[in-house]
Amino acid sequence: MEAKRSLRADPSARNPADLEGFSLPGWIYHDADFLEAEKERVFATSWQVVCHVNDIPRPGDYHTLDFLGEPLVAVRGQDLGVKTFFNVCRHRAARLLDGGSGHCSGRIVCPYHAWTYDLDGRLTAVPHRKEFVDFSLDEYGLKPVETEIYKGFIFARLKPGLPSVAAMLAPYDAELATYRLEELQSMGRVTLRTRQVNWKNVTDNYSDAMHITVAHPGLTRLFGQSYGVDAQPWVDKMWGNLRDIPSSQLSERMYQAVLPRSPHLPDDRQRLWTYFKLWPNVAFDIYPDQIDFMQMIPISPTETLIREIAYAHPDERREMRVARYLNWRINRRVSIEDKSLIERVQTGMESRSYTPGPLGRTEVSLRSFAHRIRTLIPESRLDHAPSSGWHVRNDMRKKHG
Repeated sequence: MEAKRSLRADPSARNPADLEGFSLPGWIYHDADFLEAEKERVFATSWQVVCHVNDIPRPGDYHTLDFLGEPLVAVRGQDLGVKTFFNVCRHRAARLLDGGSGHCSGRIVCPYHAWTYDLDGRLTAVPHRKEFVDFSLDEYGLKPVETEIYKGFIFARLKPGLPSVAAMLAPYDAELATYRLEELQSMGRVTLRTRQVNWKNVTDNYSDAMHITVAHPGLTRLFGQSYGVDAQPWVDKMWGNLRDIPSSQLSERMYQAVLPRSPHLPDDRQRLWTYFKLWPNVAFDIYPDQIDFMQMIPISPTETLIREIAYAHPDERREMRVARYLNWRINRRVSIEDKSLIERVQTGMESRSYTPGPLGRTEVSLRSFAHRIRTLIPESRLDHAPSSGWHVRNDMRKKHG
Protein backbone atom coordinates (compact mmCIF):
# COMPACT_ATOMS: atom_id res chain seq x y z
CA MET A 1 0.00 0.00 0.00
CA GLU A 2 2.82 2.41 0.81
CA ALA A 3 4.43 1.82 -2.59
CA LYS A 4 1.11 2.51 -4.31
CA ARG A 5 0.63 5.81 -2.47
CA SER A 6 4.17 6.82 -3.42
CA LEU A 7 3.47 6.07 -7.06
CA ARG A 8 0.33 8.19 -6.99
CA ALA A 9 2.21 11.07 -5.36
CA ASP A 10 5.03 11.04 -7.91
CA PRO A 11 3.73 10.30 -11.42
CA SER A 12 7.20 10.76 -12.88
CA ALA A 13 8.12 7.49 -11.12
CA ARG A 14 6.15 5.69 -13.82
CA ASN A 15 8.30 5.38 -16.91
CA PRO A 16 6.37 6.26 -20.11
CA ALA A 17 8.03 3.27 -21.79
CA ASP A 18 6.25 0.95 -19.35
CA LEU A 19 2.91 2.33 -20.58
CA GLU A 20 3.83 2.27 -24.28
CA GLY A 21 1.28 -0.35 -25.26
CA PHE A 22 -1.68 1.39 -23.63
CA SER A 23 -3.97 4.30 -24.41
CA LEU A 24 -4.25 7.36 -22.18
CA PRO A 25 -6.41 7.29 -19.02
CA GLY A 26 -10.00 8.46 -19.27
CA TRP A 27 -9.77 11.18 -16.62
CA ILE A 28 -7.53 13.40 -18.75
CA TYR A 29 -10.37 13.67 -21.30
CA HIS A 30 -12.60 15.64 -18.90
CA ASP A 31 -10.38 17.07 -16.16
CA ALA A 32 -10.22 20.89 -15.91
CA ASP A 33 -6.77 20.93 -14.30
CA PHE A 34 -5.40 18.73 -17.06
CA LEU A 35 -6.63 21.15 -19.72
CA GLU A 36 -4.89 24.01 -17.89
CA ALA A 37 -1.68 21.99 -17.92
CA GLU A 38 -2.13 21.31 -21.64
CA LYS A 39 -2.56 24.98 -22.42
CA GLU A 40 0.95 25.70 -21.17
CA ARG A 41 2.84 22.46 -21.80
CA VAL A 42 1.21 21.39 -25.08
CA PHE A 43 -0.37 24.37 -26.80
CA ALA A 44 1.71 27.44 -25.85
CA THR A 45 4.66 26.19 -27.91
CA SER A 46 2.56 24.66 -30.70
CA TRP A 47 2.35 26.04 -34.22
CA GLN A 48 -1.17 27.11 -35.19
CA VAL A 49 -2.35 27.94 -38.69
CA VAL A 50 -3.82 31.43 -39.01
CA CYS A 51 -4.52 31.35 -42.75
CA HIS A 52 -2.87 31.01 -46.17
CA VAL A 53 -0.85 33.87 -47.66
CA ASN A 54 -3.32 34.02 -50.56
CA ASP A 55 -6.11 34.77 -48.06
CA ILE A 56 -4.45 38.17 -47.43
CA PRO A 57 -3.05 39.22 -50.83
CA ARG A 58 -3.08 43.05 -50.48
CA PRO A 59 -1.40 45.39 -48.00
CA GLY A 60 -3.86 45.89 -45.14
CA ASP A 61 -5.57 42.51 -45.57
CA TYR A 62 -5.78 40.59 -42.32
CA HIS A 63 -6.94 37.27 -40.89
CA THR A 64 -7.69 36.63 -37.20
CA LEU A 65 -7.39 33.60 -34.95
CA ASP A 66 -8.70 33.34 -31.39
CA PHE A 67 -6.65 30.65 -29.71
CA LEU A 68 -7.15 29.68 -26.06
CA GLY A 69 -8.11 33.20 -25.04
CA GLU A 70 -5.37 34.87 -27.10
CA PRO A 71 -6.62 37.03 -29.99
CA LEU A 72 -4.11 36.91 -32.88
CA VAL A 73 -4.07 38.63 -36.26
CA ALA A 74 -1.91 38.10 -39.35
CA VAL A 75 -1.50 41.25 -41.46
CA ARG A 76 -0.09 41.86 -44.94
CA GLY A 77 2.32 44.80 -44.74
CA GLN A 78 3.09 47.57 -47.19
CA ASP A 79 6.24 45.67 -48.18
CA LEU A 80 3.99 42.61 -48.88
CA GLY A 81 5.54 40.76 -45.95
CA VAL A 82 3.31 39.05 -43.40
CA LYS A 83 3.45 39.62 -39.65
CA THR A 84 1.34 38.27 -36.81
CA PHE A 85 0.45 40.32 -33.73
CA PHE A 86 -1.64 40.00 -30.62
CA ASN A 87 -4.89 41.66 -31.68
CA VAL A 88 -4.82 43.84 -28.56
CA CYS A 89 -4.34 47.61 -28.21
CA ARG A 90 -1.40 48.59 -26.00
CA HIS A 91 -3.46 51.33 -24.29
CA ARG A 92 -6.52 49.68 -22.72
CA ALA A 93 -6.44 46.19 -24.28
CA ALA A 94 -9.32 46.68 -26.72
CA ARG A 95 -9.60 44.27 -29.62
CA LEU A 96 -8.28 46.09 -32.67
CA LEU A 97 -9.52 44.23 -35.76
CA ASP A 98 -12.89 42.51 -35.95
CA GLY A 99 -14.23 39.47 -37.76
CA GLY A 100 -12.45 36.47 -39.14
CA SER A 101 -10.85 38.51 -41.91
CA GLY A 102 -10.94 41.97 -43.44
CA HIS A 103 -9.00 44.94 -44.71
CA CYS A 104 -7.59 48.06 -43.08
CA SER A 105 -6.33 50.83 -45.35
CA GLY A 106 -2.71 51.30 -44.40
CA ARG A 107 -3.20 51.59 -40.64
CA ILE A 108 -4.80 49.88 -37.68
CA VAL A 109 -6.95 52.22 -35.57
CA CYS A 110 -8.22 51.19 -32.15
CA PRO A 111 -12.01 51.71 -31.98
CA TYR A 112 -11.79 52.66 -28.28
CA HIS A 113 -9.32 55.60 -28.08
CA ALA A 114 -8.02 55.79 -31.67
CA TRP A 115 -4.46 54.75 -30.94
CA THR A 116 -3.10 54.14 -34.42
CA TYR A 117 -0.56 51.59 -35.64
CA ASP A 118 1.02 51.04 -39.04
CA LEU A 119 0.92 47.65 -40.74
CA ASP A 120 4.30 46.75 -39.21
CA GLY A 121 2.80 47.19 -35.74
CA ARG A 122 4.49 50.50 -34.90
CA LEU A 123 2.45 52.98 -32.86
CA THR A 124 2.21 56.13 -35.00
CA ALA A 125 -0.47 58.33 -33.44
CA VAL A 126 -2.01 58.88 -30.00
CA PRO A 127 -4.82 61.42 -29.43
CA HIS A 128 -4.29 63.71 -26.43
CA ARG A 129 -0.65 62.72 -26.41
CA LYS A 130 0.29 65.58 -24.03
CA GLU A 131 -1.76 63.84 -21.36
CA PHE A 132 0.83 61.03 -21.22
CA VAL A 133 3.95 61.81 -19.19
CA ASP A 134 7.36 60.35 -20.18
CA PHE A 135 5.73 58.57 -23.07
CA SER A 136 7.48 57.16 -26.15
CA LEU A 137 5.62 55.83 -29.18
CA ASP A 138 8.46 53.38 -29.81
CA GLU A 139 7.76 51.53 -26.57
CA TYR A 140 4.12 50.75 -27.35
CA GLY A 141 4.02 49.01 -30.70
CA LEU A 142 1.85 45.94 -31.14
CA LYS A 143 3.17 42.82 -29.45
CA PRO A 144 4.51 40.50 -32.17
CA VAL A 145 3.81 36.77 -32.38
CA GLU A 146 6.44 34.41 -33.76
CA THR A 147 5.46 33.54 -37.33
CA GLU A 148 6.58 30.98 -39.90
CA ILE A 149 5.31 30.57 -43.45
CA TYR A 150 5.47 26.99 -44.67
CA LYS A 151 4.47 26.32 -48.29
CA GLY A 152 2.07 29.26 -48.21
CA PHE A 153 0.44 28.56 -44.83
CA ILE A 154 0.95 31.14 -42.07
CA PHE A 155 1.77 29.51 -38.73
CA ALA A 156 2.09 31.33 -35.40
CA ARG A 157 2.98 30.27 -31.85
CA LEU A 158 2.76 31.94 -28.47
CA LYS A 159 6.24 31.00 -27.24
CA PRO A 160 9.32 29.04 -28.44
CA GLY A 161 9.80 25.38 -27.73
CA LEU A 162 9.11 23.13 -30.69
CA PRO A 163 11.19 22.79 -33.86
CA SER A 164 10.20 24.89 -36.85
CA VAL A 165 7.23 23.80 -38.94
CA ALA A 166 9.63 23.01 -41.78
CA ALA A 167 11.70 20.77 -39.49
CA MET A 168 8.62 19.02 -38.11
CA LEU A 169 7.27 18.29 -41.59
CA ALA A 170 10.68 17.49 -43.09
CA PRO A 171 9.97 13.73 -43.41
CA TYR A 172 7.20 14.55 -45.88
CA ASP A 173 8.56 17.74 -47.43
CA ALA A 174 9.20 16.25 -50.88
CA GLU A 175 5.78 14.60 -50.90
CA LEU A 176 4.02 17.85 -49.92
CA ALA A 177 5.99 19.79 -52.55
CA THR A 178 4.20 17.90 -55.34
CA TYR A 179 0.91 19.55 -54.34
CA ARG A 180 2.24 23.11 -54.89
CA LEU A 181 0.57 24.32 -51.72
CA GLU A 182 1.86 27.89 -52.23
CA GLU A 183 -0.55 28.31 -55.15
CA LEU A 184 -3.73 27.31 -53.31
CA GLN A 185 -6.77 29.58 -53.16
CA SER A 186 -9.56 29.29 -50.59
CA MET A 187 -12.84 27.76 -51.77
CA GLY A 188 -14.90 29.66 -49.22
CA ARG A 189 -14.73 31.05 -45.72
CA VAL A 190 -13.49 29.55 -42.49
CA THR A 191 -16.23 27.54 -40.79
CA LEU A 192 -16.46 26.90 -37.05
CA ARG A 193 -18.31 23.97 -35.49
CA THR A 194 -18.27 22.61 -31.99
CA ARG A 195 -18.17 19.06 -30.69
CA GLN A 196 -19.09 18.17 -27.11
CA VAL A 197 -15.94 16.16 -26.57
CA ASN A 198 -12.37 16.67 -25.39
CA TRP A 199 -9.99 17.88 -28.11
CA LYS A 200 -7.87 14.72 -27.80
CA ASN A 201 -10.91 12.65 -28.71
CA VAL A 202 -11.07 14.47 -32.05
CA THR A 203 -7.35 14.14 -32.78
CA ASP A 204 -7.24 10.51 -31.62
CA ASN A 205 -10.07 9.68 -34.01
CA TYR A 206 -8.37 11.56 -36.85
CA SER A 207 -5.19 9.44 -36.53
CA ASP A 208 -7.03 6.14 -35.97
CA ALA A 209 -6.94 4.00 -39.12
CA MET A 210 -8.32 0.89 -37.40
CA HIS A 211 -11.88 2.23 -37.14
CA ILE A 212 -12.29 3.13 -40.80
CA THR A 213 -13.34 -0.26 -42.12
CA VAL A 214 -15.70 -0.68 -39.14
CA ALA A 215 -17.40 2.70 -38.94
CA HIS A 216 -17.01 4.36 -42.36
CA PRO A 217 -18.72 2.18 -44.98
CA GLY A 218 -18.36 4.88 -47.63
CA LEU A 219 -14.60 5.07 -47.27
CA THR A 220 -14.45 1.28 -47.29
CA ARG A 221 -16.37 1.19 -50.56
CA LEU A 222 -13.93 3.72 -52.02
CA PHE A 223 -10.66 2.32 -50.65
CA GLY A 224 -11.34 -1.27 -49.65
CA GLN A 225 -9.74 -2.75 -46.56
CA SER A 226 -6.32 -1.21 -47.10
CA TYR A 227 -5.29 2.04 -45.40
CA GLY A 228 -1.67 3.03 -44.86
CA VAL A 229 -0.53 4.63 -41.61
CA ASP A 230 2.78 6.12 -40.53
CA ALA A 231 3.98 8.12 -37.51
CA GLN A 232 6.98 10.43 -37.53
CA PRO A 233 8.07 12.32 -34.38
CA TRP A 234 5.85 15.35 -35.03
CA VAL A 235 3.42 14.31 -37.74
CA ASP A 236 1.08 11.39 -38.49
CA LYS A 237 0.14 10.25 -41.97
CA MET A 238 -2.65 8.03 -43.33
CA TRP A 239 -3.46 7.30 -46.95
CA GLY A 240 -5.59 5.26 -49.32
CA ASN A 241 -5.94 4.85 -53.10
CA LEU A 242 -9.33 5.04 -54.79
CA ARG A 243 -10.40 1.65 -56.11
CA ASP A 244 -11.58 1.08 -59.68
CA ILE A 245 -14.46 -1.09 -58.45
CA PRO A 246 -17.54 1.17 -58.71
CA SER A 247 -19.17 1.95 -55.38
CA SER A 248 -22.78 0.92 -54.81
CA GLN A 249 -23.52 4.46 -53.55
CA LEU A 250 -24.29 7.11 -56.18
CA SER A 251 -22.16 10.04 -54.92
CA GLU A 252 -19.14 7.79 -54.39
CA ARG A 253 -19.57 6.08 -57.77
CA MET A 254 -19.88 9.43 -59.54
CA TYR A 255 -16.75 10.74 -57.75
CA GLN A 256 -14.79 7.68 -58.89
CA ALA A 257 -15.98 8.21 -62.46
CA VAL A 258 -15.79 11.99 -62.83
CA LEU A 259 -12.58 12.86 -60.93
CA PRO A 260 -10.33 14.43 -63.62
CA ARG A 261 -6.57 14.38 -63.79
CA SER A 262 -4.79 17.17 -61.95
CA PRO A 263 -2.07 18.51 -64.28
CA HIS A 264 0.37 19.29 -61.45
CA LEU A 265 0.25 15.82 -59.85
CA PRO A 266 2.27 12.72 -60.81
CA ASP A 267 0.41 9.57 -61.81
CA ASP A 268 0.69 7.92 -58.40
CA ARG A 269 -1.19 10.81 -56.75
CA GLN A 270 -4.06 11.24 -59.19
CA ARG A 271 -6.37 9.02 -57.08
CA LEU A 272 -4.65 9.16 -53.71
CA TRP A 273 -6.22 10.55 -50.52
CA THR A 274 -3.66 11.46 -47.84
CA TYR A 275 -4.15 12.78 -44.32
CA PHE A 276 -1.48 14.60 -42.29
CA LYS A 277 -1.79 15.62 -38.64
CA LEU A 278 0.83 17.99 -37.26
CA TRP A 279 1.38 17.89 -33.50
CA PRO A 280 -0.78 18.52 -31.63
CA ASN A 281 -4.00 19.63 -33.37
CA VAL A 282 -3.52 20.75 -36.99
CA ALA A 283 -4.64 18.50 -39.84
CA PHE A 284 -4.56 18.59 -43.64
CA ASP A 285 -6.74 16.32 -45.79
CA ILE A 286 -4.99 16.21 -49.14
CA TYR A 287 -7.07 15.03 -52.09
CA PRO A 288 -6.29 15.22 -55.82
CA ASP A 289 -9.08 17.77 -56.26
CA GLN A 290 -8.71 19.92 -53.12
CA ILE A 291 -7.04 20.28 -49.73
CA ASP A 292 -9.02 20.67 -46.51
CA PHE A 293 -7.47 22.25 -43.44
CA MET A 294 -8.78 21.42 -39.95
CA GLN A 295 -7.76 22.67 -36.50
CA MET A 296 -9.06 21.25 -33.19
CA ILE A 297 -9.12 23.96 -30.50
CA PRO A 298 -10.21 23.17 -26.92
CA ILE A 299 -12.92 25.39 -25.47
CA SER A 300 -13.37 23.44 -22.24
CA PRO A 301 -12.39 19.96 -21.03
CA THR A 302 -15.43 18.55 -22.83
CA GLU A 303 -15.95 20.95 -25.75
CA THR A 304 -13.84 21.43 -28.87
CA LEU A 305 -14.04 24.00 -31.65
CA ILE A 306 -13.22 22.63 -35.10
CA ARG A 307 -11.94 25.37 -37.41
CA GLU A 308 -11.75 24.42 -41.07
CA ILE A 309 -11.54 25.68 -44.64
CA ALA A 310 -11.02 24.09 -48.05
CA TYR A 311 -8.36 25.17 -50.54
CA ALA A 312 -7.77 24.23 -54.17
CA HIS A 313 -5.87 25.12 -57.30
CA PRO A 314 -7.95 27.31 -59.62
CA ASP A 315 -9.70 24.95 -62.04
CA GLU A 316 -12.91 25.83 -63.87
CA ARG A 317 -13.40 22.49 -65.58
CA ARG A 318 -16.92 21.18 -65.06
CA GLU A 319 -15.59 17.76 -64.07
CA MET A 320 -13.45 19.30 -61.33
CA ARG A 321 -16.34 21.37 -59.98
CA VAL A 322 -18.50 18.24 -59.82
CA ALA A 323 -15.70 16.21 -58.18
CA ARG A 324 -15.25 18.85 -55.49
CA TYR A 325 -18.97 18.88 -54.76
CA LEU A 326 -19.05 15.09 -54.53
CA ASN A 327 -15.98 15.15 -52.28
CA TRP A 328 -17.90 17.45 -49.94
CA ARG A 329 -20.93 15.12 -49.94
CA ILE A 330 -18.79 12.06 -49.18
CA ASN A 331 -16.84 13.72 -46.37
CA ARG A 332 -19.94 15.33 -44.87
CA ARG A 333 -21.21 11.80 -44.25
CA VAL A 334 -17.83 10.79 -42.78
CA SER A 335 -17.98 13.82 -40.45
CA ILE A 336 -21.45 12.83 -39.22
CA GLU A 337 -20.22 9.30 -38.56
CA ASP A 338 -17.16 10.59 -36.69
CA LYS A 339 -19.31 12.90 -34.56
CA SER A 340 -21.29 9.91 -33.32
CA LEU A 341 -18.12 7.91 -32.68
CA ILE A 342 -16.30 10.53 -30.63
CA GLU A 343 -19.41 11.27 -28.57
CA ARG A 344 -19.61 7.57 -27.71
CA VAL A 345 -15.97 7.59 -26.64
CA GLN A 346 -16.35 10.78 -24.59
CA THR A 347 -19.18 9.21 -22.61
CA GLY A 348 -17.06 6.14 -21.93
CA MET A 349 -14.03 8.20 -20.89
CA GLU A 350 -16.13 9.66 -18.08
CA SER A 351 -17.09 6.24 -16.74
CA ARG A 352 -15.43 5.07 -13.52
CA SER A 353 -15.15 1.64 -15.12
CA TYR A 354 -12.70 2.66 -17.84
CA THR A 355 -9.01 1.90 -17.55
CA PRO A 356 -6.49 2.42 -20.40
CA GLY A 357 -6.99 -0.17 -23.10
CA PRO A 358 -4.23 -1.89 -25.08
CA LEU A 359 -3.00 -0.41 -28.35
CA GLY A 360 -2.31 -2.63 -31.34
CA ARG A 361 1.14 -2.70 -32.92
CA THR A 362 -0.17 -0.91 -36.00
CA GLU A 363 -1.75 1.89 -33.95
CA VAL A 364 1.50 3.80 -34.29
CA SER A 365 -0.04 7.27 -34.34
CA LEU A 366 -1.98 6.74 -31.11
CA ARG A 367 1.11 5.24 -29.47
CA SER A 368 3.20 8.26 -30.51
CA PHE A 369 0.61 10.76 -29.29
CA ALA A 370 0.17 9.03 -25.93
CA HIS A 371 3.94 8.87 -25.40
CA ARG A 372 4.34 12.60 -26.02
CA ILE A 373 1.47 13.52 -23.67
CA ARG A 374 2.91 11.31 -20.92
CA THR A 375 6.32 12.90 -21.39
CA LEU A 376 5.04 16.50 -21.31
CA ILE A 377 2.51 16.00 -18.52
CA PRO A 378 3.67 13.22 -16.14
CA GLU A 379 0.32 13.26 -14.33
CA SER A 380 -1.15 11.53 -17.40
CA ARG A 381 0.70 8.40 -16.24
CA LEU A 382 -1.70 8.13 -13.31
CA ASP A 383 -4.81 5.95 -13.49
CA HIS A 384 -6.89 8.53 -11.61
CA ALA A 385 -6.83 12.34 -11.34
CA PRO A 386 -4.89 13.90 -8.47
CA SER A 387 -6.90 16.05 -6.09
CA SER A 388 -8.46 19.20 -7.53
CA GLY A 389 -6.04 22.07 -8.08
CA TRP A 390 -2.98 19.89 -8.75
CA HIS A 391 -1.94 21.93 -11.77
CA VAL A 392 -1.84 25.19 -9.80
CA ARG A 393 0.03 23.58 -6.92
CA ASN A 394 2.63 22.06 -9.25
CA ASP A 395 3.19 25.41 -10.97
CA MET A 396 3.68 27.12 -7.62
CA ARG A 397 6.28 24.50 -6.61
CA LYS A 398 8.21 25.06 -9.84
CA LYS A 399 8.02 28.84 -9.47
CA HIS A 400 9.41 28.79 -5.93
CA GLY A 401 11.98 26.10 -6.56
